[in-house]
Parts: sequence; C-alpha cells; structure tokens
Amino acid sequence: MSLFDKAIDRLLSHEGGFTDDPRDDGNWTGGRCGVGICKGTKFGISAASFPDVDIKNLTRDGAKDIYRRRYWDAVKDVSDAVRFQMLDAGVNHGTHRAIKLLQQAIGTTADGAWGPASSAAATAADNNDILMRFVAYRLDFMTHCRTWDTYGKGWARRISKNLRYAAEDN
Repeated sequence: MSLFDKAIDRLLSHEGGFTDDPRDDGNWTGGRCGVGICKGTKFGISAASFPDVDIKNLTRDGAKDIYRRRYWDAVKDVSDAVRFQMLDAGVNHGTHRAIKLLQQAIGTTADGAWGPASSAAATAADNNDILMRFVAYRLDFMTHCRTWDTYGKGWARRISKNLRYAAEDN
C-alpha cells in the first residue's frame, strides 16, 4: 500500500459518507449557511470548497483525485508523519489554514504560503516538535471556531486519533 493510500484510509476514518446538515457552512455552495445551494459533504469534500462537484454522487476515487491535487501535493518537503497531518487539516480547514498552522508550528511567518523559508525551517526543526505543535495549534484553532459547540466533540476525537497516528508515525 502506498503512503498516499494509507493516508487516505486514515483520513476516511474521520470523514463519513454523505451529509447535508444545513447547520454546516461547508455544505453550502456559498460557504455560509443559507447562501447558495445545500449540496452537502461527502468523503470530506464539501460544497463550499468544491461548488461545481456533484457531491452526492462523488466516488471514493473521485475524492482521492481531489485529495491528491488539492491537499496531498500542497506541501511535499516535510516528513511523512507531518504530511498526513497536513492532508487531514487541509481537508478539514482548507490548505491555506493548514499551511498557516504548520508555519506556526515551525516558527515562521504564518502567511499560508509555503516557500523556501518555510521549507528550510521545517527541515531544521525536530519532527516530533513539529507534530506536537501542529496538532496543538490545530486544536486551539478549532476551539475558536463558532461551530465548536456543535461539532467540537467530534473534532476532539479526530485530534485524539491524529495524536495516536503521530506517535505511530514518528
């Protein structure tokens, strides 16, 4: 099994099947409740991020193609352990936010643009420190989301599982 396929299996353990909960901004093509069409989310692929995708009929292979292009390839010059965490955070919060969280973890300017300075800082940092800081910054970010009261328990379980993956991978 390739590293990417292993990462996808892990990711899909967090992401359920089709949902069109109207309280979830991600299910709306306009990115906010009541804005656009409530097309839903499937395999973590949301109408807010992908308004032109037929979410309800999306296949696992179709989702994998999106995951690779949009999230997996966003940051390649980090350890496999960090790369999985980035994939998961990218799907959950968007690539820009995931990169900002990683930049916080490595102590560079958190601008959401991965470049040579970020790459050098990641290479120089201890992998375990990156993982622990990244997951901590991610959990802190989640607790400040306005939907924490609705979805926070599930998100906390996701983070807990990702901490176990980080320990296994490192």
